[in-house]
Formats: sequence, structure tokens, C-alpha cells
Amino acid sequence: MMAQPGLFFGGFSVFFFLIWLVSIGLGIYAFVLFVKLARRGIVALDLYNYAKNREIRDRYESPNKDV
Repeated sequence: MMAQPGLFFGGFSVFFFLIWLVSIGLGIYAFVLFVKLARRGIVALDLYNYAKNREIRDRYESPNKDV
């Protein structure tokens, strides 16, 4: 008996393989975007903490000039 012609190779579809490759690629791309977003968020949090710490130091630790 001859093998069945077409897109099936041992029960494995070429289309399934292409969809699998595309989903792996999109997963990697989404992970890279998430890492970029996380790094940007960390920088923003660092800037916020620096500004808040500076404001607190200026208000409470410097000599009071109003009195």
C-alpha cells in the first residue's frame, strides 16, 4: 500500500507545525515586550522613590527657615 499523498507526514500536519512555530514566535515576542515594560516600570518607580525621598528630606530634615 502506498503512502497517502498530501500534507500529512506520519499524522503530523505541516499547517499544525507552522501554527506551532508562529505561536512560539509570538510568545517570545510577547515575553520581550513584557520585559521592556517591566524595565520601564522599574525606572519610573526609581524616579518616583527618588523624588519622594528628596521631598521628605527637604521638608523634615533641613533646618526650619520659616520660624
